[in-house]
Amino acid sequence: EAGLGALAEALLKNRSTPPLTLANQFLNPSKNVPDNVTALEGAKHIISEQLFETPTLIQNLRNYIWNHGCLKSSVIRRQEHAGQKFSDYFNYQEAIRKIPSHRALAIFRGRNEGFLKVAINPTAIESTEFTYGKQLIRQHLNCNPPQNLTDQWLQDVGAYALTNKLLPRIETDLCLKVRDLAETEAITVFANNLRDLLLAAPAGPKITIGLDPGIRTGVKLALIDGTGKIITTETIYPHPPKKQWSQSINKMTALIKKHTVELISIGNGTGSRETEKLITDLLTENPDLTLRSIIVSEAGASIYSASELAAHEFPNLDVSLRGAVSIARRLQDPLAELVKIEAKSIGVGQYQHDVNQRNLSRSLNAVVEDCVNAVGVDVNTASVALLKQVSGLTESVSQNIVNYRNEQGPFQSRSQLKKVPRLGDKAYEQAAGFLRIANGKNPLDASAVHPECYPIVKNIAQKTNVSLAQLIHNEKILSTVDPKTLMTQNFGLPTIIDIISELKKPGRDPRPEFKNAQFKTGIEKLADLIPGMVLEGVVTNVANFGAFVDIGVHQDGLVHISELAHTFVKDPRQIVKTGNIVTVRVLNVEPTRKRIQLTMKIQGQSQTMH
Repeated sequence: EAGLGALAEALLKNRSTPPLTLANQFLNPSKNVPDNVTALEGAKHIISEQLFETPTLIQNLRNYIWNHGCLKSSVIRRQEHAGQKFSDYFNYQEAIRKIPSHRALAIFRGRNEGFLKVAINPTAIESTEFTYGKQLIRQHLNCNPPQNLTDQWLQDVGAYALTNKLLPRIETDLCLKVRDLAETEAITVFANNLRDLLLAAPAGPKITIGLDPGIRTGVKLALIDGTGKIITTETIYPHPPKKQWSQSINKMTALIKKHTVELISIGNGTGSRETEKLITDLLTENPDLTLRSIIVSEAGASIYSASELAAHEFPNLDVSLRGAVSIARRLQDPLAELVKIEAKSIGVGQYQHDVNQRNLSRSLNAVVEDCVNAVGVDVNTASVALLKQVSGLTESVSQNIVNYRNEQGPFQSRSQLKKVPRLGDKAYEQAAGFLRIANGKNPLDASAVHPECYPIVKNIAQKTNVSLAQLIHNEKILSTVDPKTLMTQNFGLPTIIDIISELKKPGRDPRPEFKNAQFKTGIEKLADLIPGMVLEGVVTNVANFGAFVDIGVHQDGLVHISELAHTFVKDPRQIVKTGNIVTVRVLNVEPTRKRIQLTMKIQGQSQTMH
């Protein structure tokens, strides 16, 4: 508006006239440009803005800083005590393109909570002189080396623009890039952890007692049958202040003997080790009992207990007792029970609340659907929560399936599903291969073979001169079949190979065999741990930097990636998965910071994952 754009242009084109002399031609007191110094100041800002809006210049600077710069964090003055949990990052610096996702998210969390300052140094060596950046701008302004006073002035303008305009913008851009990359990587880790949890080994249809531990409020008990139906619920008070230890043992023993209980599932929250000791005493007093007790993750159980779904499922059951039912059921079939809880509430990662929640939900929901489809769903026993995760089925259609089942009795065939209201041809086509009917009219309905492929199976039976029932499970006959001879216009070789593989082991559950860890007696809190102890534990979480292991002290220990194996490990998931039972040795314990360092590198012992 003051006409200084023309001065900026003149300074860039006319290098022979000194800047102050040239600026005298552009004075305009009515526009607040009373002298040549003010005019040059205006021209400086215009040229700086032009540099700021030059894409190639910004991109070249951004690329250089990404490849050579460092992310630096430092503690905000007088926040040392309050921000103690971020003490690792009070004076921290790391190559920006190499910083691991967990570290980046921790630093950004520290900044968001007001304890850390975060900056980007353009080079690995901290310096006020960013030589490369200055040279790049000088080349762009064609003033390197300076030939006259205008060139010298333009160099100063370039330095000003770099410090005050370009670097702040690039720092913001790169911090966003680091955060986006860290979030993407973290979400992948969370998704992998969720997949491992959902595909954990099911104990199966065993009569189970679920215990939701509590000290003052008592231990909530739920006894369920092999199908997950509630037989009875109770609250026992073995711990202080009531200390009804013997009465609790007697009450549980009576229930166990009356109902032939096979498993006891104990939630891993506060009071779990004390409650486990109660079961140990019970079994010591009753050596004739052969049941097993297992500590399971109770993540999300309290959220489920207070949910609308739980209220609909258990309308007459107290909220506090619903968690015990969930803890028992998640031992019988983790997948069927965990799908009732919002995936984000299961607790799949250390920084899951720091990432984009929409992206996290989308990724985790896809994992849930993949896992449900991989395992398959028994259409005659599945809940609405489980059915709605099957490809093609909405919540309302899933409810209609359950209603139809309740009114008409168990489904006898997959084709019967077409009679369910609002389950159209498209939904049937998508869902049928994932829905199983055990002991139905057609043995193929219990397999992963899609109804569209039944003619191919019949063709195989005819070619091998056996009945359908004789063909299924018959690896000897199926091994003689040449898949190429069965190809059609609609079904290619990969599909035929999949069908034959499924016929060999129809309805095969991809989940591992059920096993459980044995926590060491007497090791119940951080103070009980001594470096050198060798313990058994359960992997609760796998991150890119290592694995967290529950060793029974209410605080997971960390096996750093460098301590997972004697050889180099690139990805911790190549060594361990969530739910694996592992043997670890205690390296170090920091009670004040609640940190436990563990190693799986145990002399003379190779790890076998369960």
